[in-house]
This record gives sequence, structure tokens and C-alpha cells, in this order.
Amino acid sequence: MKNASYIFGLLTYFCFSSGNLSAQDTTTGCDKMISKRFDFGAGQPADGYILVNQDDVFDSNKEYGFISEKKLEAKNVESAEAITGDFVTSDEPFYFTVKMPEGRYKISLTLGDPNGTSATTVKAESRRLMLEDVRTAKGQVVTKTIVVDVRTPRINDSLKVRRKSREMLYLNWDNQLTLEFGGERPCVSSIQIEEANDLPVIFLAGNSTVVDQENEPWASWGQMFPRFLKPEIVVANYAESGETLKAFRRENRLKKILSVMKAGDYLFMEFAHNDQKPGGNHVEPFTTYQDELRYFINEARKRGARPVLVTSTNRRKFNEQGEIVNTLEEYPEAMRQLAKAENLPLIDLNAMSKQLYETLGVENSKHAFVHYPANTYPRQNKPLADNTHFNPYGAYELAKCVVQGIMDNEMELANYIVDDFNGFDPTKPDDWATFFWPESPGKQVLKPDGN
Repeated sequence: MKNASYIFGLLTYFCFSSGNLSAQDTTTGCDKMISKRFDFGAGQPADGYILVNQDDVFDSNKEYGFISEKKLEAKNVESAEAITGDFVTSDEPFYFTVKMPEGRYKISLTLGDPNGTSATTVKAESRRLMLEDVRTAKGQVVTKTIVVDVRTPRINDSLKVRRKSREMLYLNWDNQLTLEFGGERPCVSSIQIEEANDLPVIFLAGNSTVVDQENEPWASWGQMFPRFLKPEIVVANYAESGETLKAFRRENRLKKILSVMKAGDYLFMEFAHNDQKPGGNHVEPFTTYQDELRYFINEARKRGARPVLVTSTNRRKFNEQGEIVNTLEEYPEAMRQLAKAENLPLIDLNAMSKQLYETLGVENSKHAFVHYPANTYPRQNKPLADNTHFNPYGAYELAKCVVQGIMDNEMELANYIVDDFNGFDPTKPDDWATFFWPESPGKQVLKPDGN
């Protein structure tokens, strides 16, 4: 791509400059369920669908449209059905965005080419992996369903999430539903969006190892997590880089979660990396750290939600014997003991990440982190060597650890795991050399907050 940051900058500009919509603005009446249907391509639209062709480019004055550096190709196969006979495609990633009120949405995507093959990866909002490399044979068209959380900072008329300056343009916080289509040959025929606020939700609270990282080459397990769940449960990732338990409360991030939480939802919590550091947000492992976690736990329980504790991922630090050094001190053990005392599920990501990194080894474990030579990315004149933050491969493997942890705990949540997940042993990781990840347009060499 000639200018990898072009699309991302354009998209965030439009997201930032557009105003909020109410539910009434996006439906035929405020008492009706939200439903939108878009037919992509050059043919006649299917009944009940809005035609969107390659020239429908989004701007702040429009309700929907494409954003792409390169003009999309619109194809039409006259002999095929209206909903599948036309589609859009590109040899570079492209976005479709539509203004939507805050809520959870079930989205049906029709993918494929009636005359050829296709390979489509779908991400939502801030690079959440929703569908991984969906391949169709020549003439095959498939429908896939995903569920996406759309949110704004607003809690009520007088309260909102206090975001950091860098978050102001995050796609996770705007008033739009944004889908990214990439891969070897993405072909998209139609999109149907329906309100799905009755679905159970997994809320994620944590730091930079959990957050939906906005830009390549950074990634975290929270944004890979949705790929492994059926479209019958929603992942709402409220984690943010640099966060501590105290800051998460102070900035109203927990209040925001609690304001939309309902009985039967889940709250996953992973904190320690920043909480262990000196300063006003510091907490001690077996006292104030556990006290802060108990506050989160009790607030979730008051609303009929189910808390889940996740021990923090190890940093990549090896001793001379090739073993991971515990830089997180007593915090993982404090969480283990708290989980036992509170009779809560514990996903021991700390233990599993140790196994994963040691199996990969001192050198190959760099391929799970943001370790890249100079000039790998635009304006990157120095090597990147971050031993805390993951790249997409590392984030993907850790998401698999979390899913395995759900199974190991025999949680009811295991019923929502996708059928093609066959379990994961961190001592037998996927091959980093064959891992496939179509990069998103947005690139950033500045390290996320936290360490």
C-alpha cells in the first residue's frame, strides 16, 4: 500500500467529526428494532436492501459508505440471484462504516464470488478479529454471522468515560459500526445488521495486554478473543493501555461497564502490570490489590453478572537457563488465592504464557512480541524491541490460552466456543512462520502505555 496510514487517518477523521445519532435516527420509528440491510455491487439491489456501489464513499454528512485508499471494484453476475450476484472487492483492505447508536448488533455477511474464488478476513471496530480467512471455492457464496459491540463514552447526561487523548479517535469509541475487509481477495455481497441487545456479553477489563490495540503491529488477546466464540455471545472490550485497577475506576470505565451490564453477563479482569509500579495507583498483592479486585467482583455480582479472574501474562524475560523470570512478583499468586476464596473461575494466563514463551524459546519468542528490525514500518528508523506487548501472532496464541482456560474451568461459557476450536496446549503452539494475518492500514511505531 502506497500510504498505509491514509485510510486510517481518513476514517478516524470522519468518525471524530460526525455527531451522535439516536435510535430513532436510524430506524423508521423509535419503538422499532434497529435493522439495516445493504446490498453491495453494481447490480439491482435485492428487495428490502439499500444498494451500495463502489462510488458510495463515506463522509461525515452520510449515514454509511466505504473508506478505501484504492477505489473498490464492483462486480455483477447477471445470472445469479440479486443478493449474491453482485459484490465489491479490492486487492487492499477496505472499510464499510455506518452510523449506529450504542448497542450490540448481529451482522450477517454474504461473502464469495459466483464466478471465482475469495478469501476474506473480517475485523470490527478497532481491529477485533471476527472472521479468519474465510475461503470460498469458485462459484461458492456463504453467509457468516458475527456480533459486534458498539459503544460511546456516554454513561448518562452528566457522566462519561474520561478517555486519554489518544483514545479520542479510536474506532471503539465512536458512534459508528465499522467493519474492515482484508485478505487475499475479499468479496462482500451484502450486510444485514440487526439489534441484539438481548445476547449475553463478556466484558473485558484490563490493560495493554488485553485492549483492542488500534494500530499495527501491536495486538492483544482481547481483540483476538471474539474469533473463537459463536455469534451467540458478545465481547465488549473495555481494557485500555496503561490502566490500573484504581485508574479504571477513577476514569469511569467500570461505571460504564456496570451501566450496561445485565444478569447473565460476564466480567473478565486482568490487572497487575501497572498496578505493581510505584505511585498513586500502586496496590499491594495480598491486601489492596485483592481489595480492588473484590470491588469489581462485588459490583458485577450485584447485577447478576459472573466475574472471572485472569492472571497477568508474563513479560518476555529469560534467565540463562532459558526459563521465564517472574517479573510480576506475588500478584498472580494473590489473584489465584482470591479466586479460591471467592469461589471464582481462574484463567491462569500467567502460567500458560510461561509455558508458551519457554516452548518458543529465547529467540523464537520474539515472534510473539513487537520485535521488528528498523524500517519494517513507515517512519520506523529504529528497531522495535518490546518484551511486554504482543504482535498479532502472540495475541492470537494467548487468546487460545484464554479459551482453553474457559474449557479447563468447565464454565457454562464453554458452550459458546466455536466448533473448530480443538483445544490448545501452550507447549504446542501454532507455527509462527505460517501464521496468517492481513495487516490493517493503520500503523503506529509508538509503544502503547504500560510495561
